[in-house]
Amino acid sequence: MATQASAQDPAQDGHLQSLDVGTQAKDWEAVGRLDIGGEGFCTGALIGPNLVLTAAHCLYDTISGARINHETVQFLAGWRNGRASAYRQVRRAVVHPDYTYNAQVSSERVRNDVALLELDHPIRNTTIEPFDTAPRPSTGAHVGVVSYAHDRAEAPSLQEVCTVLGRQQGVLVTSCSVDFGSSGAPIFVFSDGRAQIVSVVSAKAEVNGNNVSLGTALSAPLQVLQAELDAGKGVYQTTPPIAARVRVGEGRGSTGAKFVRPKN
Repeated sequence: MATQASAQDPAQDGHLQSLDVGTQAKDWEAVGRLDIGGEGFCTGALIGPNLVLTAAHCLYDTISGARINHETVQFLAGWRNGRASAYRQVRRAVVHPDYTYNAQVSSERVRNDVALLELDHPIRNTTIEPFDTAPRPSTGAHVGVVSYAHDRAEAPSLQEVCTVLGRQQGVLVTSCSVDFGSSGAPIFVFSDGRAQIVSVVSAKAEVNGNNVSLGTALSAPLQVLQAELDAGKGVYQTTPPIAARVRVGEGRGSTGAKFVRPKN
């Protein structure tokens, strides 16, 4: 994937700050850990009292490639150090209709790697305020990310300063630090002291030897997902296992980036 040079040296990006105490975490209670059937986790964020935004690939089994039963997924809002501010099961879930889990890892796959989860009960807690969304930022803009990961599963971390390195084919390329478990993590812009979501983390990659994170440009996909829920879709249906798995970087859909296939 070709990108233009960053307006900011990635070495100047902000370091990860652990949000493991109340004073640090109070503005981020609407970010939570998504426990996937007790076998893995992703990151998600509230954008409404009963709506959680995350990555589509979080809803697929990494071994069989089949869609998992989203009723086994639990959203743990503000999870840190063994406790959450709210616990909710997922009632319905929709993934972008153009997303294909077993497709080549490419820009097309990443730009559709987004899902919207409807919780079984709204979260109405004055300390948990859903985030607004915003149009995608321009190249060179400063963004931030709040995420869980395999080495920080018990509390989220904030990287408040990272950079949009490029925008191409509906994909946002940033210098934000992500790892396995960060899938679905919200990428924010900060305006008037408020954080607004502009993307969700889909995958890690390398561009010109530099580690980057990839996410969808959010506005259009989110409208599609909301329309799917409004149409009554999102009830769990089993899908047949996928026999063949695609290896990273293979196939005509490759963009030139060295993608790292996401894991829950």
